[in-house]
Amino acid sequence: MELKWLKDFVALVEQGSFSKAAESRFVTQPAFSRRIRSLENWLGVSLVDRDKYPTTLTPAGEAFADHARQLISQTYAVRNQMRDIQSAREQLLIVAQHALAVSFFPPWMKTLEALTDGALIKVESGNLHDNVEAFLSGNGDFLLCYASSDIFSQLQRDDVESLQVGVDELVPVSGVNEGGLPLHAIVEGEPLKLLGHPAESFFGRLLQRECLSRLPPELDIHLACENALSEALKALVLNGYGMAWLPRSLIRPELERGQLVILDEPLHSLDLSIRLYRLHQPACSAANQFWNYLQELYNQE
Repeated sequence: MELKWLKDFVALVEQGSFSKAAESRFVTQPAFSRRIRSLENWLGVSLVDRDKYPTTLTPAGEAFADHARQLISQTYAVRNQMRDIQSAREQLLIVAQHALAVSFFPPWMKTLEALTDGALIKVESGNLHDNVEAFLSGNGDFLLCYASSDIFSQLQRDDVESLQVGVDELVPVSGVNEGGLPLHAIVEGEPLKLLGHPAESFFGRLLQRECLSRLPPELDIHLACENALSEALKALVLNGYGMAWLPRSLIRPELERGQLVILDEPLHSLDLSIRLYRLHQPACSAANQFWNYLQELYNQE
């Protein structure tokens, strides 16, 4: 029996349909259905009455719902106890987006050190989809990411709480020539070379909706390269391969040195919120203390 099967079943109970539950669990509906079947096979009972619509639990399913929640909570409690036994020094695991791990986290570390009471701070970075999957699976005390409620609704749950810990901005930038002028800007009759984020990525979806879709139809955009890593796009922009929308925090030194310039309208910037998330589940004392300190800190600002 796998822990994710229990979480799948609880999601099905809370969402009331296979399609919504599958979406909340970041899997396709066929894969989600197979996992529910696997749980039923392991238990030896049917949890869902598949002859009824909308989704209806069997009596066994109704009885098992609370047990599933308790098993999930107990599993995490045991895991935290074992971690505390293994290490005399408490640890905080923060799952962070690549760009924030590079740009936002290093200066923020000064704040963290003053609040963690000597606990070891561990950071694991990755793309947002994988980060959220890991976080919601309990593989991390906190999730640090850019926030957009309508694009990433999976985090809008009763068992998830968050704090805004910073702000940022996606800005359209280009490298410069020897005279300090942008190498890639809007020139009538010429295509604008774009170095973009993949369409399915967080930044890709956000930019398509808020920026690219609002550009004049006569503007010729030539997508020259895609890369999910903002650091990689930054390197390409600095080497003159095209323009890109990048987090201001990631390129602040290059803007100050004049290596990059922000492009003018109709290319516009996009405000970003940086949030720290945590799950309502048993956590180590250092994680709880750290969260309480952050609440006091950011509520005072």
